Amino acid sequence: MKPLLLIDVDGVLNPFRRPGPEWVKTKCSVDGRSYNVLLNPGHGKQLLDLAATVGCDLVWATTWEHDANTQIGPKVGLPHLPVIEVDRDNQHRHRYDDVRHKTPHVAEWVQGRPFVWLDDYLTERDEAYLRDHAGVGDFLIIHVDEYAGVTDANLDEAAVWLTEHRDGLGA
Repeated sequence: MKPLLLIDVDGVLNPFRRPGPEWVKTKCSVDGRSYNVLLNPGHGKQLLDLAATVGCDLVWATTWEHDANTQIGPKVGLPHLPVIEVDRDNQHRHRYDDVRHKTPHVAEWVQGRPFVWLDDYLTERDEAYLRDHAGVGDFLIIHVDEYAGVTDANLDEAAVWLTEHRDGLGA
């Protein structure tokens, strides 16, 4: 049972301001609307290398849902990845026990597999929800600074945890 690395887009791969010259401003189109995003083309290789080294599966956990595979992945060098559908059309209306709309969908999707979740907008309530959910095993939420985007330190933290939790054995 390989662990998972769940990847958010906005605030993680697409920070809210350019943290360095390696981030490139680009346009993405979703449902006929155009969005300006900042992406680091090197992130795909970093994530793929991490996955190969620690033996985990990469998964989108973002309101971009399947559009992450067509609009984000190719721009950073990621192949088609599995997607956790998070009900993006209702992201501002649905709150479950005061947690982010994505959290219950992640809890159902992981089916006991250990996971690291790179996200900029999860709270202690999301962590408590995941801890208390019967279908969730070991996990680590890495809180990414929405202005810096995912950093080498975030990826190093993920690598350590995922290595310790390979095969679902835990540390």
